[in-house]
Amino acid sequence: MAKAIRLSERGGTEVLKWQEVEVGPPGAEEALVRHTAIGVNFSDVYLRTGLYPHPLPSGIGYEAAGLVAAVGRKVRAVKPGDRVAYNFRIPGAYAEQRLLPADALLKIPASVSDEQAAAVLLKGLTAWFLLRQTCRVKRGDVLLIPAAAGGVGLILSQWARALGARVIGVVGTEDKARLARRSGCNQVLVGYEQMGARARQLNRGRGVDVVYDGVGKDTLFASLDSLRPRGMMVSFGNASGAAPPFSPLELAKRGSLYFTRTGAGDYLTGPEAQRAGARELFALIKRKAIRVHIGQRYPLAAAAQAQLDLESRRTIGSTVLIP
Repeated sequence: MAKAIRLSERGGTEVLKWQEVEVGPPGAEEALVRHTAIGVNFSDVYLRTGLYPHPLPSGIGYEAAGLVAAVGRKVRAVKPGDRVAYNFRIPGAYAEQRLLPADALLKIPASVSDEQAAAVLLKGLTAWFLLRQTCRVKRGDVLLIPAAAGGVGLILSQWARALGARVIGVVGTEDKARLARRSGCNQVLVGYEQMGARARQLNRGRGVDVVYDGVGKDTLFASLDSLRPRGMMVSFGNASGAAPPFSPLELAKRGSLYFTRTGAGDYLTGPEAQRAGARELFALIKRKAIRVHIGQRYPLAAAAQAQLDLESRRTIGSTVLIP
């Protein structure tokens, strides 16, 4: 038996229940992983509230790091004692231990700690596909990143800077602004009032090339207003709620803009894609081009408080749960 956070209904953080669960031996192609650190993400909140539909009852959480405790008879890629991390499509990471397909596991290099891997993997893979596939950022591009001091924002900013882009971050407080400046942002706007006009002013009135917006409802039109003609708006999250529907004419009147709403499942399509992204991510961490900022640690049993603080924007950087 092991302890885990389980979800049997939609709602607030009160629906997260700390329960005993039975974890059997691994199947032929599975591995049993004892978690040492678990990542907390907005996707976990969306699962709890029902924004991301999933059959109930279920576990919750998509990424974690830990030690391989046992493997099935057909498993060759990992062995007991290996340090591994994963970002798996079926929720259940908020647990002391878990059975997983062995091919979903990524070995953690010696230069990366378990906490760093759990804090960065999903966010880092998100940054990878946003910067390297959704819109291939190149030297000299000017980017705007709302919520630049959040978990994804900090990684996006550092990775974009490493690619030679100029990064304008937007944050809510001076404390977050200091962190954003240390983490890749060339310039930082404090506060979201008139974000579009202020961002354009920082780029000589021209507008930015790309906006990576994980905030959603509260920043949609301001993000569009930030762009140059034929600029790209990449919406990838809903921190303030889902972005509202709008007419395509809104894109035309702002200069024939491009708009995409990404879903990780369309980019991280299998183990090979995840391994490719993780190789780039871990290499950047090793050479300190990306520094993982863990702003909060909570006991696993306190997952509800961790999600509450995340939703209330009281967190900075990444959050991990410790079993």
